[in-house]
Amino acid sequence: MAKNTQLTNLFVNTQGDNVKTLFNSGFIDILDGTQPATGDTAITTQNVLVSLTFNATAFGSTSAGVMTANSITSGTAGATGTAAWFRCYESNHTTALMDGSVGTSSANLILPTTTINSGQTVTCSSFVHTISKATSGD
Repeated sequence: MAKNTQLTNLFVNTQGDNVKTLFNSGFIDILDGTQPATGDTAITTQNVLVSLTFNATAFGSTSAGVMTANSITSGTAGATGTAAWFRCYESNHTTALMDGSVGTSSANLILPTTTINSGQTVTCSSFVHTISKATSGD
């Protein structure tokens, strides 16, 4: 029989609420190039365009598996390029937590534009991570 995991809101909300503190005062590095296969894969030829900072309380309470970030501090771009993906770090800015997509809509991290120029102030209007309530297949 195929796998068919169905998680409750209690379960996914507890997952989110237990990991959200890892992001407190952490960083979001926005990069160009191709997103690595996993969050554990080293960054190679990709360039950090800008680094943003999570709030001291990065996320509010998880709801139905959705983690929505509190306000994120803008950053000044140190390089020019097209934002393609991001990597989040704990407050030490070395312990990687997750990677995700960047876009102007339908992405994990929403920016007003993906074109970033050195010296530009970059703001983030929305950061959402959803913990899946169901998995199926092998």
